[in-house]
Parts: sequence; C-alpha cells; structure tokens
Amino acid sequence: MQFSFFFQHSLILCLALLFLSQTPSFGTPTNNSTNSIPPAVSPAPVVTTPASKKIPSKAMGPTAATVGRILEQGHFLRLPLNDPNLPHDADALPESMPHRVLKNYLQLLDYSHLYFTQVDIHEFEEKYGDTISTDLLRGDLTSAKVIYERFRQRVEERIAKNKLLIAAKHSFSSNHVVELNRQKAPWPKDNAEADQLWSDRVEAELLQEHLSKHPTDTPEKIVAHRYDQTLKALHEQTEEDVLRTFLIALAESYDPHSEYMSASDMENFNIQMKLSLVGIGAMLRTDDGYTRIVEIMPGGPADREGTLKANDRITAIAQENGPFEDVIDLRIDKVVEKIRGKKGTKVRLKVIPAEATDPSKQVVIEIVRDEVKLKESEAKAEVIDLKNKDNKVEKYGWLTIPGFYSEMGSHGSPDAKSTTKDVRRLLTRLKKENIQGLIIDLRRNGGGSLEEAINLTGLFIGPGPVVQAKDSNGNVTLSSDTEPAPFYTGPLIVLVNRLSASASEIFAGALQDYNRAIIVGDERTFGKGTVQTVLNVGKFMPLFQDSEEAGSLKLTIQKFYRVSGSSTQHRGVLSDIVLPSMTDTPEIGENMLPNPLIYDEVDPQPFPKLPKNALFLEKLKEDSAQRVKKDLEFRYITENMQRLKDKIKKNNLSLNEQIRKQELADEKKRIAQHRAERSVAKQPPLLEYELTLDTVDKPTLPKVTAKKKKNKKEIADKKEVDPESDLDSTGETDDDPSIDPVKREALAIVQELTSLSSSTQTATVLNK
Repeated sequence: MQFSFFFQHSLILCLALLFLSQTPSFGTPTNNSTNSIPPAVSPAPVVTTPASKKIPSKAMGPTAATVGRILEQGHFLRLPLNDPNLPHDADALPESMPHRVLKNYLQLLDYSHLYFTQVDIHEFEEKYGDTISTDLLRGDLTSAKVIYERFRQRVEERIAKNKLLIAAKHSFSSNHVVELNRQKAPWPKDNAEADQLWSDRVEAELLQEHLSKHPTDTPEKIVAHRYDQTLKALHEQTEEDVLRTFLIALAESYDPHSEYMSASDMENFNIQMKLSLVGIGAMLRTDDGYTRIVEIMPGGPADREGTLKANDRITAIAQENGPFEDVIDLRIDKVVEKIRGKKGTKVRLKVIPAEATDPSKQVVIEIVRDEVKLKESEAKAEVIDLKNKDNKVEKYGWLTIPGFYSEMGSHGSPDAKSTTKDVRRLLTRLKKENIQGLIIDLRRNGGGSLEEAINLTGLFIGPGPVVQAKDSNGNVTLSSDTEPAPFYTGPLIVLVNRLSASASEIFAGALQDYNRAIIVGDERTFGKGTVQTVLNVGKFMPLFQDSEEAGSLKLTIQKFYRVSGSSTQHRGVLSDIVLPSMTDTPEIGENMLPNPLIYDEVDPQPFPKLPKNALFLEKLKEDSAQRVKKDLEFRYITENMQRLKDKIKKNNLSLNEQIRKQELADEKKRIAQHRAERSVAKQPPLLEYELTLDTVDKPTLPKVTAKKKKNKKEIADKKEVDPESDLDSTGETDDDPSIDPVKREALAIVQELTSLSSSTQTATVLNK
C-alpha cells in the first residue's frame, strides 16, 4: 500500500472558496461484490462502509459532483472531465476522459473480464462513453447504477450456472488449459464464449481442491461454498458502496494514487499514520459466517484481560451493560465498528472458545477498550555481531523502517508518533553499542509522510536540501531538513526492493545523491514520484460543513524530484548494487498501474556532495557479485525468478490431472533437493540482538529468536487470506524463513565498506 504525502492546508481554503458557490443537483447510485480463488476469477473486491457512517442517499449526487469538481480544478493535471483527448504514451490509443472513467469503472467491477460480455461493453460505450463523467457533475449517477445492476445480474446468472457445473462429473482428462490472468484479455464476445471460459475455470477450481494435500471438505462443497460467499457479499452491498467504487474509478482516471475514501477508509488511513487505535487489540477475519480471532496483539486490552484466544469465534457483541446483538453472518467491517469505541468504555463479546466441541457452549468476555499500539509498523532495530578478517567481533546495526508515520495534527506533542523521533531513539542506543556500520532496511516500505522522509534524511546528512516539488502551474519548491548536524556519520547501506515507494524513494534518492549511502537491493524501487493531500469532501458542500460523512479525497497535487533534478516517477531509485530477489520483476512498479503520470526532470539544486570515491563502489560491486555467484540461496532465487517469468509468459494451467500431478511431483522433488542441499551447506545463524522502542533503554538486549518454519495450518491460512495463491500450489514452499540471503549479503557489503573506510582513514593519518 502506498501512503499519501501531505501538503499545506492552504489548498483546502482555496478550493473551498472556489466550490462553495457551485451547489450540485441531486442524483442516485447503487451496489458491488467480492470472492476468492485465483487472480482472475473473482469480481473486484469492494470495501464496504460501516452503516453508522453512511452518506445519506439524497447527498450521494452532490457528493459525487463535488468530488468531480475537486478533481477537475485541484488535481495536478487540471483536466476537465469532458476532455476529448487525454495525454497518452506513443504506443497507446487516444482516449477521452469519459471513456477512461467508463473503462476504469468496468475494470474495477469485472477486473478479470469474465462476467460482462462484449455485447454489454458495447452497449455501455454507446450509452455512456461520452457522458458518464460529465453527468456526474450534475449529480446524475444513473449510468453508474445501471452498469452496476447489470454487473449484479451477470454475477447472479453466472453463479447459478456455475453451481450446475460444480455438480456435473469431471474426469480431469481433457487437453484444455485455463488462462491464469485475464486482466488484459478481451471480454468474452457472447454468452456462449463466456460459458466455455467459466466451464474451464470451475473445473480448474475443482481440480485445485482435488489435488489439495489438506482438504477441509469435498472439492464440490468447497467450491460451491466459495460461490455462496460471493453471492452473499454481492447482496450485502449498499448504494454507498457502489458510489464509492465509482468515485474510486473516477479518481484513478487522473492517476493511480488519487482515491476517494469513505469515512471508515479515512479512519483506517489515520490509524496507519499514527500507528494506534482504540479497541481491544485483536486481529479478526471472517470464517464461515463467524468472525474469528486471528491474533491477539501483545500488550493490548484483550491480551491484558487474558481470556480471548486465537481461533475463538464471536457470535454476539454488547456495548457496556446493553443487550447483545447477534453478529453471525454480519460483514466484518460492521463487526469491527461494534468492537471499536471510546477509550475506557466496555465491550462484551459472546464467543465460542476455540477448543469447544459444542458451539452452544459460549462464554462472555468483558474487555475495557484502550489505545492499541500497532507495534509491527514501528521502526525497530537489531545489533548484529560479525567476525572480521582478524576473527574479532564487530557490531553492526540493522534498522527496519516499515513506513514513514506521523500523527497528524499532533506536531509538537511529546507523545505524538513520529518515524524520525523513533529512529533517533534507536540510533542513540545503536551508537552506545558502538556499531561499526548501519543498514537501513526499506524493503516493502510503501511510503507515508513527506515531512518524515525529509526530517529522517537530516539525521544522516545534516542541514541541506532533500527534495523538490512541482505543482500544476509549474512552480518548483525546495524542501530542506532542519537538522543542525548529522546524527549518524558512520558507513551506511540502504536496502530497497520494488515495493519501496514514495517517501522511501525520497529518502533513498537523497542519500544516494549526497553520496552518503550505498543503495542495495532490487534493480530499482517502485517509481511513485507524486505527492497527495487529503481533503474532506464535506468542506466543499454547504450542507456538510465540518462533517466527515461525505468522505475524503486523496488528491495528487504535486510531483516530487530529487535534488539532482531527476524524478523517481516511473523510474524509481536505481540500486548501486543489485542482488537477486523474488520481488525484482517488471510486473511490480508504477508503470504497471493504470494512468501513471509521466517521467520528467527539473533543474538540479546545489548541495554539498560527499566524494563518491569514499564509497568504494566498484570494488564493493565486484566483490558482491563474486559472493552472490557462489551463494546457494541466490542461485535458488535466480532459478525461481526464471520459472516465474516463464509462468507469467505462459499464463495458463493444464486441466489434465495427470499433467498437473507430474508438475506437482517435479516441484516437490525440486523442493526436497533444495532442502537436502541446504542441510549440507547450512550456515550458522547470525548472532542478533533485538532493539525495539520497548527495549531501547534496557541495560541488556534480548537475542532475536529464530523464525519458526511455517506449519501446514499457517500455509493454509495464508492461502485463504491471499486468494491470488497459485492454482498449482502443493501447499509446500521453497522458503526457509530463517534464511535471508539479501540480509547476509547486505551485512557483508557494509562490513567491507567499514573495513575499506577504516583503512583509508588510517592511511590518511599516516601520510600526514
């Protein structure tokens, strides 16, 4: 997930003055759906909004019209919604804004191109292709509603047919194949072609369950239940859910990071930014009509109370001493809403204990709501002992930053969450531990607060320019950090991958431009070079002043640029030393998203670069390449990446049981061979000490416990949570979670950098 960057609130005031005199007329909208299984089978997942935060039906038209006007006049591109000829790449066909909005909406509803037919698509293009976005400016949402009603009809018809297909006999002996990814495939030309596509897909689902090593029921019952759940989710959709989906399609027609957010979306967004919420501290999931406890968060209210356990199922919820409300078959977002509440208030849960053999034997658990800290998203560190060439132990720091968080509206408060503040505390302890070098791990860091990216950079470069930003008028502003001097001056590696985005790219790019750090990891980072602000839509609607019911709009208002003048947009930050990685695929990145903004450059800024030869880059690259070439785990990664590329190119799967069994046997044999080779070549574990914000002031640091191997149940759970698991998965993995070859190689690089830097400094002193 990519978090937004934030911008001055003056834009809100300017837009408010612009829109308050433009009151839209009223209109209406509709509904949507979800499912599970391979990447292409399910209708697009549409997140729903808790009932107590719904937009009143009469306000849906004005809300949509207001969102449209904000996009037209506030987005970086400043494109009108009736623009007949949008900017496009040289190899793309020209299109108008209404056609793009329609295309995005259809894609969100039916992203695998399986429910609609070309007859439907042609009809929608004829009726709404020139007007869908401009009708919205009048508050007219008829087209969105009509299209959704057709979608609902097609899903209901298709599931009825699929139930018959499930009940039929299947020999699994045909020479048919099923297409794995249909997002770029044409919609079926008619119902007959759709019937054949679905016949193959249903057979693929049945064969998948037939081949499963850990079945929970018969293949027919499992697949039928899956479609029952799809139908249930479809019928639970409300008018506001449909409006939300349509407005997401509208916003993404401008760029992939502009997004409409309902009130509950905004609540979750704020939770992620400040890393805390008020609730009971439990992770939940829907399980066959029940809400199941997945995990109890350490230190949270439920953990302190001590009764609620993983795999307990919630059947009813009561507020304080009020009556219980049944929550069986209730959407999980509504269950979450009932559990969350004000700090200090009581919530009572009626649950079926995990170990209960009789579901009628339920217990009541009373928990007092309190603030829950999201510890997993906080910055954390490790102290790692490594032996040098002389067999002496050296200490190195490993700093993991999952995201750039900041508690909005709490600047200056001593209790406010801040990435920079937390990292400073961790660095203080790392310096006391006398680390010789530092690695900052930004892998999978999707971004966050722009201000935090700038401030954090200052801890490593001292005062200086960090990032440039250009607005829709072409004005370029320069942002600098305010750190009086660098807080850490030792050898530095920044570890990235294709999932490092946004604020991560600003931070990594600045340290690379200053020659302050070596960037190590995937060939490049994600490539998100845009800045967003979040606007309360209600502020632009006279009847909704200071209300959050109308939702919020995350709006792209700027593009950012490195101090060297280049942009990270599309291109990302290029690594100085590239390591083999399973995330290093062209399928991941800004260029793969719909309607990304183009790459461009601005004038470079003067800034105090460190000498590049102090990084010893050529020597480090050469030595790293030699180590990678000999490393068993990197060999496996390279082989797996080639298999993945071949699979993506092939994009189909056999429906013949014997062929599939042979493929699975070959895969099992390969995994067994890797495990045997690992057992012979196994390296001793790293000696690591855990450093968190909870242990930063303790006299001694605890050792990092070895990561346990995922058991079969955990793998099955992951496959259920991740519907995009491979259809031909064996349920076994080629991964050993205790082995991270990228981590070991990054440590080898920073240790060599430290040694070379130390030798140079010694030589300099001797030559004086």
